[in-house]
Amino acid sequence: MFIKVLMLLVFFGVMIGIGLYCRRHSTDVNGFVLGGRSVGPWLTAFAYGTSYFSAVIFVGYAGQFGWKYGIASTWIGIGNCIIGSLAAWVVLGRRTRIMTQHLNSATMPEFFARRFDSKALQIAASAVTFIFLIPYTASLYNGLSRLFGMAFNIDYSVCVIVMAILTGVYVTAGGYMATAINDFIQGMIMLFGIVAVIAAVLASQGGFLAALEGLAKVSDPAVSETPGIFASFFGPDPLNLLGVVILTSLGTWGLPQMVQKFYAIRNERAVYTGTIISTFFALVVAGGCYFLGGFGRLFSDRIDVAANGFDSIIPAMLSGLPDILIAVVVVLVLSASMSTLSSLVLASSSTLVLDFLKGNIVKEMDEKKQVRLMRGLIVVFIAISVVIAIVQYKSSVTFIAQLMGVSWGALAGAFLAPFLYGLYWRKTTRAACWVSFIFSTVFMLANMLARGSFPALLQSPINAGAFCMLFGLVIVPIISMFTPKPDAQLVEDAFACYDINVLVPQSEALGRRQDWK
Repeated sequence: MFIKVLMLLVFFGVMIGIGLYCRRHSTDVNGFVLGGRSVGPWLTAFAYGTSYFSAVIFVGYAGQFGWKYGIASTWIGIGNCIIGSLAAWVVLGRRTRIMTQHLNSATMPEFFARRFDSKALQIAASAVTFIFLIPYTASLYNGLSRLFGMAFNIDYSVCVIVMAILTGVYVTAGGYMATAINDFIQGMIMLFGIVAVIAAVLASQGGFLAALEGLAKVSDPAVSETPGIFASFFGPDPLNLLGVVILTSLGTWGLPQMVQKFYAIRNERAVYTGTIISTFFALVVAGGCYFLGGFGRLFSDRIDVAANGFDSIIPAMLSGLPDILIAVVVVLVLSASMSTLSSLVLASSSTLVLDFLKGNIVKEMDEKKQVRLMRGLIVVFIAISVVIAIVQYKSSVTFIAQLMGVSWGALAGAFLAPFLYGLYWRKTTRAACWVSFIFSTVFMLANMLARGSFPALLQSPINAGAFCMLFGLVIVPIISMFTPKPDAQLVEDAFACYDINVLVPQSEALGRRQDWK
């Protein structure tokens, strides 16, 4: 117990200290929200990865999908690595950085407003962000209760409140820069922790080959009659597995708190280096989490999924580990939760102030007032998420849990296609953006409220969210071809940023052969 408490105290002290140290970087909006657009590759890559992978992944998704699909759930982690990290950085990274700076936009809704000359789009995007990020924020606390209960026997409400207060202190004090530095530290803990936990869990089963052989002997007639299905390449349900891969991988391309990381990156070299680091981080953390969850059925003697739910699987797998490793796991899950929480509340407060209140509700607002208001709203958002998390835990309010499930699908489905085409395709229209916004949010809310009316494949909110994202990629260009074209000068001004000639060192960007002479 002494080791566990000591590690937590050191962890909390470092987080708060960094928040107070970074206060000097957050005196204006650009510094508070984007770190002055001068954040290096390591900090940006770790900020991206730690915002991506929270306790929901480690405790909830890894346990649930590992139980359902066996070792094939590792494909989710591989998809997160290749599509959610590598491809996202390659396709979105530098273009997002260039155009958002050119348009002077600090948030995704502000990008829509300036790229498509529509204040209404900005307000709508802000509303969608606010509505669906808050319940997603509340879900971050879910994985915490069982692990803290196992390690400390502490009430869930106390865990939630302490974590919320500590996160609130360093985010309100230091803004994005404090979040990025803390994300780096938390990311290193996650990398070390997941490797140590996998090694210990597999060792408890006699090693990797013995564990895989044991998994091949597991059968569940309710899932499949095929022998060894949970140790197979694609598992018992490859179609639904594909839906999970699409939602959790492609979804990052349309989530405001993820894309906003590219706004702040420093330069060309940072994009290249950040791509490599972020991909490696996703491979280890996401691949490791789902790989670990794939062996959950080997611990079925300790787990009662029917009574305690899927969230009980990972804690049960870890319950026999040495105290020092349990302490590492607790700090790991805290790191995953706090890093994502800080990213979400910063995104929520910035979009509400910059995209909704500024110029609409409050006509005159200087930079200092904007920063003060964002700091105050961070506290408000964290408080709301705490209340939602505790109410859900102590009551039978299923509506909240369902809303959390559709958050990713609604956000990514609404924003992915308009943002991607807005960066690359000059003919993208304002009307196509509206169709994507409205379709995805209405579709996901309908899926939550009237799930039984949907086709069997789309009754899963995961598959429904994946469908919204893919549908947006198809419908936006189709609508754009049949709706009024955007103003030619507006488009030319937006895309002019890609044609500006800049002089940089050869170490940062390769020149043409004739430039070498």
